[in-house]
Amino acid sequence: MNKTFTSALFAVGCAAFLSSCSGNKQQAPAPEQLAVMTVEKGPANVYISKPATVKGDIDTEIRPKVGGFITELLVDEGSVVRKGQLLFKIDQVAYQEAVRAAEASVKASEANVANSKLTFENKQKLYEKGIISESEFLAAQYTYQAQEAALAQARAQYVSAKNDLSYTEVTSPTNGVVGAINYRVGSLVSSTTAQPVTVVSDISTVYAYFSMTEKEILEITSRSGDESLAELIKKFPEVTLVMADGSVFPRTGQLETISGVVNQTTGSVTLRAKFDNKDNLLRSGSYATVRIPETQNDVLQVPQSATYELQDKRFVYTLAADSTVKSAQIEILSNSDGKNYIVTSGLEAGQKIVAEGVSRLRDGQKIVPVEKK
Repeated sequence: MNKTFTSALFAVGCAAFLSSCSGNKQQAPAPEQLAVMTVEKGPANVYISKPATVKGDIDTEIRPKVGGFITELLVDEGSVVRKGQLLFKIDQVAYQEAVRAAEASVKASEANVANSKLTFENKQKLYEKGIISESEFLAAQYTYQAQEAALAQARAQYVSAKNDLSYTEVTSPTNGVVGAINYRVGSLVSSTTAQPVTVVSDISTVYAYFSMTEKEILEITSRSGDESLAELIKKFPEVTLVMADGSVFPRTGQLETISGVVNQTTGSVTLRAKFDNKDNLLRSGSYATVRIPETQNDVLQVPQSATYELQDKRFVYTLAADSTVKSAQIEILSNSDGKNYIVTSGLEAGQKIVAEGVSRLRDGQKIVPVEKK
C-alpha cells in the first residue's frame, strides 16, 4: 500500500516538474505583420467648404389681390402643385353682391342710353325742321353722350367686380412646392398683409449662394490678370453640395455668377452655383455646405486609416530601423478629400509609417513591416 502511494506521488511530482520545464521554454508571440508606407510629397486633392443658402429657381410669395377671410385651404405645407392649381379661397359673399350690383347698374345704364338715344334722334329731326332751337338739340345730344359714358363706366365696374370675385380663388402662378402656410382658415388677409399666405417655390432647379475671398477664387482657378469674369467662371471647377444631414447631394453644380462687388467688411464676394434638383431633394431656404475641389502641390499626405486620435490630437506610428514603432503627433489641414490627411508638421518626406492596424500598437512594439503597394 505504501509502495503504491509512493509511486503515485513520484509520478505526480515528475509531471509537475516536466510541465514547469515546458512552460519555461515557451517563446513570446511573433511580431505582427503590418503594412507600412513611405511618406512622399506630391499633389493632393482637397475641398474648400463654404456655408451656403439654397434658393429655388422661382420663389413666389402668394398674397390675395383682394382682402377677406380665408374660407378654405386646399393644399398643405410641402405639397407639390401645378401652375393654375387652386391654393385657397377668400370669402366670396361680398364680392358676389358687388357683381350683382354692377350687373344691375349696367342694365340700368343700357336703358338710360336707349332712352336718351331715342330722345336725341327725335330732337335731331325737330331741329332739322327748325321746330326747336340749337341749344335744345345740343342738350339732347350731350345727354345721350353722357349716358353712353355712364354705360361704359358701369360695364368697366362690372368687369372689375367679376375680376375681384375671381381673385377670391387664389391659384399657384407656377409649378413648385408649397412652403410654410402663415395663415389658416378664418384669418383675415389682403394684398398688404405683412407676411404672404405662403410661398410657392419652383425647385426643379436650385441655386446655392455662398461667399469666398478673392484670394481663394484666384488660387482655385489659377487666374491670370488678363482673364475676363466669364473666363474665370468657365474655369471654376464643378462643386458638390453637402446637405443638412451630412449626405452629399447626388449631382454636382456649376458656378453661374460671381458678384462684381467685394463686401468691404468681410473681403469676400458672393457666388451662385446651379444644381439640377429634379427629384426635389433640396428645398428653397434650406442651408447646406458647398465643397469646392482644389489641388495642392508638393504636400505630404497620409491615409486617414494610418492615424488615430487622442485627446483631440492626431497621431501616426513611425517605423524605426529596428522595426519598432513610435507614436508621432502630426498637424493636419482641416479640409481633406475624405480618405487622406494633408500633414503640415510632425512628419518629413521619406519617413516610414504604419499604414493600417494602428489601434493595436503601442510605443516600442516590434512589427514585421510589409511595404504597402
